[in-house]
Amino acid sequence: MAVNIPLPEDIEAMLEKQWGDLPRHALEALAIEGYRARVLSRSQVRRMLSFETRDQVDQFMLRHDVPFDYSLDDFEHDTQTSKYLNDLRTEEQARR
Repeated sequence: MAVNIPLPEDIEAMLEKQWGDLPRHALEALAIEGYRARVLSRSQVRRMLSFETRDQVDQFMLRHDVPFDYSLDDFEHDTQTSKYLNDLRTEEQARR
């Protein structure tokens, strides 16, 4: 799907001078806003911007100061995983 945004020529020229590839800039802004509004997932942003990896999405988000969608459940799961790995390491060291 193509989206056409009519702009006065002088404004279009000014924006292109500032941002370069105006269609790409608009697409990235749309992806960022869609992600921030929780309308788009990281996977959809990856597809939308033709990134090949999740790391590219992560780097893109970091460059644009977009916080990751990290829930309390995610935090609790990561805390449990960290504790589990720490316990394993402690047991392994005790066996030595």
